[in-house]
Amino acid sequence: MLLAVSTNKGGVLKTSIATSLASIYSQEQKTLIIDADNQGNVALTYGRNPDQYEYTIYDVLAQNVSPEAAIDKINSNLHILPANDELAFLEFDVLSNPNDYPKPFHIMREKLTPLLASYDVIIMDAPPNIGLITGNILSFVQDIIIPFQPEHYSMRSFIKMLEVIDNFRGSHNKNLKVSGVVGTLVDSRTVLHKQILEQCEEYCEKNNIRMFKQIIPRSVQFANSIAYEQQPAVMNRKKNPATEVYFNIKEELDNGKK
Repeated sequence: MLLAVSTNKGGVLKTSIATSLASIYSQEQKTLIIDADNQGNVALTYGRNPDQYEYTIYDVLAQNVSPEAAIDKINSNLHILPANDELAFLEFDVLSNPNDYPKPFHIMREKLTPLLASYDVIIMDAPPNIGLITGNILSFVQDIIIPFQPEHYSMRSFIKMLEVIDNFRGSHNKNLKVSGVVGTLVDSRTVLHKQILEQCEEYCEKNNIRMFKQIIPRSVQFANSIAYEQQPAVMNRKKNPATEVYFNIKEELDNGKK
């Protein structure tokens, strides 16, 4: 499986979804998380300092470093390809040297495809915008999960993201598909959240897009787990309502592929 968690909005639990799903999959399958966001939050999730790596995804994409040289092994089954602030320079490199990058949206496909043979599951954490890196992700992966936070203007951002995905499917990656949309940071007590979630569900149904039945409510447990235990809460193997949601999303994701 080659999956990205992506949307053009920040603060909607992209990294939490990517790292939690990867941590769950790694319990039985060899799994890699590729951090494509220069904030470096994947490394931080597992207690690493992203600024202390000798090599990151930037070196793989722009400096011809092999991806294996940049991989950090969290444990035997869970590895990460980290990112840090250097990734922000990739767009400048590409724009400044067009002769070196004749296919600017295919850089990841060219550099990262060899990793597919080494992992059962690869999950990418995308940046919170639509640009060169997101374009590369959409040209490379097979499946997209879109987090959807039910706030003002969310539907507009969501529809724009779907338009971008459709464009890349037609121009760069015919195999790209939306695996599903998941509601995040949901407060079911508010009328606004219920109304916007209903709008999203109606839009998805009308356009034949799956919306996960499981939503992710607001919770401080994951933040506490990363701060104090330096790992996603799902790695504690303690089932509770806050962690169960990610196991349910993984189950829905798997069932959708059968």
